[in-house]
Amino acid sequence: MRLSKSIAARRAPLIARHSPRFDGDLVPSVRAALGMAVLLLLTGVSVTSAHEMRPGLLELHEISPGTYSFLWKKPSGGEVEIQIAPVLPKEWRLRTPDRQPLTPGAVVVRGTLECPAGLEGQTVSIAGLEATATDVLVRIYHADGRLESHLLSPAKPSITLGQSGGGRQHALGYLQLGVQHIGLGIDHLLFVLGLLLIVSDRWKLLKTISAFTVAHSLTLAVATLGLASIPMSPLNALIALSIFFLGPEIVHAWRGETSFTIRHPWVVAFGFGLLHGFGFASGLTSLGLAPGEIVSALLWFNVGVELGQLAFVICCIALIRSFKTLQVRWPRWAEILPGYAVGTLGAYWTIQRIAILLGGSQ
Repeated sequence: MRLSKSIAARRAPLIARHSPRFDGDLVPSVRAALGMAVLLLLTGVSVTSAHEMRPGLLELHEISPGTYSFLWKKPSGGEVEIQIAPVLPKEWRLRTPDRQPLTPGAVVVRGTLECPAGLEGQTVSIAGLEATATDVLVRIYHADGRLESHLLSPAKPSITLGQSGGGRQHALGYLQLGVQHIGLGIDHLLFVLGLLLIVSDRWKLLKTISAFTVAHSLTLAVATLGLASIPMSPLNALIALSIFFLGPEIVHAWRGETSFTIRHPWVVAFGFGLLHGFGFASGLTSLGLAPGEIVSALLWFNVGVELGQLAFVICCIALIRSFKTLQVRWPRWAEILPGYAVGTLGAYWTIQRIAILLGGSQ
């Protein structure tokens, strides 16, 4: 049965709703190569959905043979409202209270699920997931202590239950979630791209990327452990502002000028990295992790984020080297595209998210 149909009548509000100057002969290739990276980033991604989607959660706890407590959590209140809902087998029966408590930032449905024939071999899917850019984590806590965990994605919106749910599968799910989280977080990647455009020295680049990594890993842990948090609307605005901040610095670097950011990019990367870490944490905190799995989920999710970030940096460096080897000459507009893309999109997102913040406070 489709959850959205089975309880929509009673709970509709819950379910529906100047010419730059450079030093060194590598820089034109760098600009053009990273320009291609910008185009790859923007392909198929709407600027209105720039920030990464928080994942959904479908969770079942076995309370007696054939009976499970049911939890469905769909992210809401962000820049883009997603329309997804679980589709359950026809023979299952879901009982939900007449009134559901409101949860900020998410649509939450709780109830009791009766599965007369059990879960083994049954298929659960998420309607509408294939048309989104988000994931849904399915967790099943069996009475014998087993944890069955699956990560559904737009490419794989359904799963057959009863498969082995060991620790390896659990870790792989969170690692994959981390990779996809930064892969869909185009604003985070544009910030890294801005750093690549400012820093040309390899040793300085290593220190800068390392500082960004350490900073966002710290706040990712702090937020996931519940020690501190920042509301999503102001956080998104601050992350956009960090990208906008890099735009003028890129132009200064092109002109051969200097600034604190150009001299000490790792300091700026660390400072803004603290903000980006809170943004990464939204992918975990929205799931409502059980105390016993926080450390494992945090570890593997962070590994996934770092792998995704490393893959992006390697891709950019590979483009730089390939274009230099091929001695490709780019038109001027292609050379300046990445810098102006970072600054322009940063400005657009800053204005957009401040408007959302101000609109929500009224």
